[in-house]
Amino acid sequence: MKSRNILLAIPAALLAMTAMAAGEHAGGHGGVDEIGRPGVASRVTRTVHVDMTDDMRFHTSKIAVKQGETIRFVAKNSGKIKHEMVLGTAKELKEHYEVMKKNPEMEHADANMVTVAPGKSGEIIWQFTKAGKVDFACLQPGHYDAGMKGMVNVAATTIPAKGDGHAEHKH
Repeated sequence: MKSRNILLAIPAALLAMTAMAAGEHAGGHGGVDEIGRPGVASRVTRTVHVDMTDDMRFHTSKIAVKQGETIRFVAKNSGKIKHEMVLGTAKELKEHYEVMKKNPEMEHADANMVTVAPGKSGEIIWQFTKAGKVDFACLQPGHYDAGMKGMVNVAATTIPAKGDGHAEHKH
């Protein structure tokens, strides 16, 4: 009986490991916590318009936000070829780009990315939970190499520390 249970557990474990690996590679979820998390539309603090063009540039490529802010990115494709906007760490974007070069027709459905057909717009709603730098890029083959990249600078917000004169006193 024990050997039957082990034999049933092996395929389940392999399936789980394959799903985790695929999620990190294809979806870019490996470091989502590093760059923030999917935002909630009702909590959007502002909208940032990003124009993507066939000169392989994001027009609005340097964006400043505050830690904790939820941004609605409206990515407009003003070109005649498909473009996308993918938020991630520089390392994740490079890894994902290598996958895209091998699978150029791959479509994205994750919260940190949007693929946009020519003449159309798409959006990403993202909450920036940590201070620092978040990169974004178009990972369509050739576009990243041509310089279709941008950066979000997330400024730290200060939270009052304990012991700053506002602590409760117990008597």
